[in-house]
Amino acid sequence: MRGRTSGAVNDDGRESVLVDGATRSYCLFVIAGEHSGDALGGKLMEALNQRLAGRVRYLGVGGEKMARQGLVSQFPLSDVAVMGLLSILPRLPRIARRIFQTVDAALSADPDAVIIIDSPEFTHPIAKRIRSRRPDIPIIDYVSPTVWAWRPGRARKMRRYIDHLLALLPFEPDAHARLGGPPTTYVGHPMIETLDWLEALDAEELGARLGLCPEDPVLVVLPGSRGSEVSRLVEPFREAVSVLQERSHNLQVLIPVVDSVRDLVEEEIKKWPQRTHLVSGDEDKFKAFKLARAALAASGTVTLELALAGTPMAVAYRVDPLASQLRFLVKVPSVVLANLVLDENAFPELLQEDCQPEKLANTLELLLKDTPEREAQLEALGRIPSKMLIDGPSPSEAAADVVIERLESAAGCVPEASNLKVHGSRN
Repeated sequence: MRGRTSGAVNDDGRESVLVDGATRSYCLFVIAGEHSGDALGGKLMEALNQRLAGRVRYLGVGGEKMARQGLVSQFPLSDVAVMGLLSILPRLPRIARRIFQTVDAALSADPDAVIIIDSPEFTHPIAKRIRSRRPDIPIIDYVSPTVWAWRPGRARKMRRYIDHLLALLPFEPDAHARLGGPPTTYVGHPMIETLDWLEALDAEELGARLGLCPEDPVLVVLPGSRGSEVSRLVEPFREAVSVLQERSHNLQVLIPVVDSVRDLVEEEIKKWPQRTHLVSGDEDKFKAFKLARAALAASGTVTLELALAGTPMAVAYRVDPLASQLRFLVKVPSVVLANLVLDENAFPELLQEDCQPEKLANTLELLLKDTPEREAQLEALGRIPSKMLIDGPSPSEAAADVVIERLESAAGCVPEASNLKVHGSRN
């Protein structure tokens, strides 16, 4: 695979790698461990395909979105797409087999680079084993583990087997520099690519389609995208909505769902108050956010989505009993990503024992009315986009640029990716 190389210049001024006089093609082994990683991987691969114009082929592990961009997956993503200690334990033997299978497949492919995407419980054991057996293969990690939140010692350990880290959050390069982690570039969160699209969405179309009353407030409820999350959160969320209904708020409830939990949510909402609607797909989800007076959301990436849509929110979460015993390890003042981006606790979080119907209802009531708390959130929401924007290309394109720079750097043709002029790069 690795022949004699030299440099050539493309039409866009970028130097390409030549192998024995011909423009080089690449093999990338790309590994995602859950559906959010599949979405990231799909966008990254799309950007790589645009830049490399048919000169790249993909192997690895992924789902439908990565498959559409050319990935040949070793096995279905559903085999490993689990979260939470109690969810992982019953499937641990299968996950372990898939880890070893993926390592063997990566080594057999002899790729120009390995790209792991999020899901550190699955992807990092693979990366360590590849590094141990083939230290010459570059390994790029797309999405930082939450070393800034808990177990900060992981950052320094990652440097042994990760050559470059692509960060989604603007504070992460500084965090890894402080903690001794691998070279890190903030490439931007893919959600900032949606800002123009989000601005143009006609939210009123959704309201008319669902028959919503313009005079009654809309509450968006987001109990999670995994079965374990929904099972823990849907009941306190339902009871909180019931408390608000009893206080004469006359709410219209919209619940965006993903296919993986739709059946579970459909069964649960049979117990909910009237005017509860399920919506599916990104377009209707963001229309619902724009219609909403407020949102009750599980902690996670959705808090950034709500923030970019400008929706005031209360954030809640419950973990399984085993994981809850590890809270003393958390090293950040908030688990809400929107708060971490702002570096202030603008959005209330109700975790574990605070995730109770009365507390949730009281917090939401302050956001449904014209209160100082609501005004403070609206002001904070207005500052989030500027915190996340990057100069130059889209996040997916910026990530693709780093990958290509690393590939060409390994061939000795261009400077290292750490010299890219992308906001947030740290070495």
